[in-house]
Amino acid sequence: MLSLQRLLLSNNDKFFDLLEASAAEASLCAHELTDLLDAPPEQRTPDGLIAIRRRNKLVHEETVALLCASFVTPLEREDIEAVSRRLYRIPKMIEKFSERLLLAQTHISDETFQRQIELLKQATGTVQRMVAQLRHRIDLERIGAENSQLQQYERAADKLMLELLADLYRDGNTALQMIITRDLFELLERAIDRCRDVGNVILQIALKNQ
Repeated sequence: MLSLQRLLLSNNDKFFDLLEASAAEASLCAHELTDLLDAPPEQRTPDGLIAIRRRNKLVHEETVALLCASFVTPLEREDIEAVSRRLYRIPKMIEKFSERLLLAQTHISDETFQRQIELLKQATGTVQRMVAQLRHRIDLERIGAENSQLQQYERAADKLMLELLADLYRDGNTALQMIITRDLFELLERAIDRCRDVGNVILQIALKNQ
């Protein structure tokens, strides 16, 4: 019986390890964008972001496999899978942004995206803190406060995008520049939305486990 208890506890720890690893990769991915833009244009490559996204995909796949192999889970199965799946979508969206950015970098200014990227870094950091709380006794008040912060980032991103679009349409850009830049704005906004989605799932988990 004691060995069975150890096995169950070990699996519980493994689930939390995987979710925390995925959240850490999402945060790292957001910070990698800053490094990408800091590099000279001729030296930029999406390889770092691609590697992060691939690692995160493996983490998600391992989480799903562990769910299939486990009789007992520390949280409801669908909740673990929902958090893992939404965490994976953050680096996936960031990678998509970086690929399109590199294709179009001769037509746009890097500074255009700095404010959105800062919001994204803050949002992924908040997500990382929320995921880390799942391992311990869930503090609903703290989770609620962190989730409210994510909602503020999402609203700030929406407002910022309107400001950026207004500047884009007003500054005499070509039609091509406007199309490319608007597409990139939307990808970054969607990455921040993915962070909000993770927060909403974690808040639901907290509410169910009170």
